[in-house]
Amino acid sequence: MTFEDVYRQEWGQVVATLIRLTGDWELAEECAQEAFAAALERWPHDGVPDRPGAWLTTTARNRAIDWLRREAVGTRKLQELAALPADSDPPYDVPDDRLRLMFTCCHPALAMEARVALTLRTLAGLSTTEIARAFLVPESTMSKRLTRAKQKIQHAGIPYRVPPAHLLPERTPAVLAVLYLLFNEGYSDVVRTALSGEAIRLARLLVQLMPDEPEAAGLLALMLLHDARRDTRLTPDGVLVTLEDQDRTRWDHDQIAEGVAVLDSALRRGAPGPYQVQAAVAACHATAPAAADTDWSQIAALYAQLPQTPVVSLNRAVAIGMADGPAVGLRVVGQLAAGPLTGYHLLPATRADFLRRLERWSEAAAAYAEAIALATTEAERGYLEKRLQEVSVRG
Repeated sequence: MTFEDVYRQEWGQVVATLIRLTGDWELAEECAQEAFAAALERWPHDGVPDRPGAWLTTTARNRAIDWLRREAVGTRKLQELAALPADSDPPYDVPDDRLRLMFTCCHPALAMEARVALTLRTLAGLSTTEIARAFLVPESTMSKRLTRAKQKIQHAGIPYRVPPAHLLPERTPAVLAVLYLLFNEGYSDVVRTALSGEAIRLARLLVQLMPDEPEAAGLLALMLLHDARRDTRLTPDGVLVTLEDQDRTRWDHDQIAEGVAVLDSALRRGAPGPYQVQAAVAACHATAPAAADTDWSQIAALYAQLPQTPVVSLNRAVAIGMADGPAVGLRVVGQLAAGPLTGYHLLPATRADFLRRLERWSEAAAAYAEAIALATTEAERGYLEKRLQEVSVRG
């Protein structure tokens, strides 16, 4: 197990334990960072402990005790903190540590976006930069939102504890959003695939915990259908392969069948929610025998049922262009040029693709160059550079 693996698995648990013991978010994160720094310094020489999580939690707790002593907060708090074992958790209705901590973080007193962002930062260990990218906002904006959320928790005295079972539904939408963004972060970055696998595992647990929640099943179906294509998304040298060019014989068809079955079961429970609709889009792609058989008109209609966020609007524009022709798609994309998608690499990449299909080579080259400058992963840059070379030769 690499240090990166330990970090991803244990960061959230260590921070959450420190928050529960001290009631101080900033102190918990700072002590956790010091514990991981100590591990990075000592483990290469001493070896990774048999229970790395317990080692990290104990080290972080000792850092917290030292800080509290320096701040002279009183002996009672210190005695309580020192006496608690690292793994002292009471029984809970939520069976999994990380899922339990997600429900704990997603307190309804915070705005939905703040709940999701804070949970991703605290439990998943995503950086502020990564979270800002997921929300399509500047890093400075996200940093301020995270700070305000932590301050609200402390000033309002919001308790850090798992809610009883009857209060779990009010926190479920935020937990679903966390799992979705966690999956996307792992799915979009080949180095961090463990994140998407963990999101699927937690989604399965959530479906078992809340079998009457169709959106939990919809999210699980969405993840399964996307993940079934994982092994075909990159070339051996790490370049992105688009859905159109993927080898469909290598898709995990058993997983696709499972995803479709989970979705069908969820759809029978009434009007579909956003995750079920997105899963239906994924099913259109996953069940098409060939790219040419994709029902793009149906996909465009499904996207129209979703709240028109900037990314959904862009995806709908792609579907319209594939259904009605690249000229129509280019016109729709042109209407999205200003606003939240500014600086988002898939906007110029989509425009470039439509221009390429229209054989407007020089304009396509300029759009591909713009997308390359904005791309966030090497796999995406490799694909865009390949396309840029193709249209440059033709132009």
